[in-house]
Amino acid sequence: MLTTNYVPGTPNWLDLGAPDVDAAAAFYSGVLGWTFQSAGPDAGGYGFFQLDGKTVAAVGPLTEEGASSAWNVYFQTPDADATAKAVEQAGGAVRVAPADVFTAGRLAAFTDPTGADFAVWQPGDLPGGGLGTVMAPNTLCWTELYTTDAARAKDFYGSVFSWTYQDMPMGGDAVYSLVSAPGGGKVGDSAQGGIMELQQEHLRAGSSSEWHPYFGVADCDATFAAATDRGATVMIPPTDAPGVGRLAMVMDPAGAPFALLKGEPTTT
Repeated sequence: MLTTNYVPGTPNWLDLGAPDVDAAAAFYSGVLGWTFQSAGPDAGGYGFFQLDGKTVAAVGPLTEEGASSAWNVYFQTPDADATAKAVEQAGGAVRVAPADVFTAGRLAAFTDPTGADFAVWQPGDLPGGGLGTVMAPNTLCWTELYTTDAARAKDFYGSVFSWTYQDMPMGGDAVYSLVSAPGGGKVGDSAQGGIMELQQEHLRAGSSSEWHPYFGVADCDATFAAATDRGATVMIPPTDAPGVGRLAMVMDPAGAPFALLKGEPTTT
């Protein structure tokens, strides 16, 4: 499960690239109850989504030429420059070279060998990753990679972050791989996300490799309705997933995909 006790290779920051920051802030405020706080006049429109006074994500204008709106998942690293070298050695590409963000930390952005974009954050003055809370209602609870080549993706991220995996058969040839980072605890119990290969019908429909976030919610159906009422496009309607909970997936009005999850109660 996700925690704010970040170890290398765990998700530690999340931001949205949006063509219209004000419109994005209004949408997520209406759907998840977030408020927007600007990072200041020198931040180029970048700011923070907050819930009950805690930062849950961030948002900023699109800066890369030809970029489309998307959520960007960041992973903890003690050395962004070393991670950039590891990415290249493992067959990935550097999209944004390591750079300091004032004194808050150092970031870099990459593309894995299957085409999925992701980023890393090396903390500076900003402790950990900056997310004030996870796993609470209306906050990040899971990260997931849909990929054109699961085996290649697993080899890549295993090389870069030393991730370990637990494969879960899903019927037929489909396999869902739970992801855990070293130091996060027992594989499975400490899972922070999943990797799943896109099926042929998704590829024929134009799907490509991408990371996306899941936000935990108290009521999947109500939150889904709030999103679609505000212009979100349905990708997966509310669906029961045995052993997981009730989930749905949408694209926000600008085209950024994300998922909603009402998890099943856990027992010990």
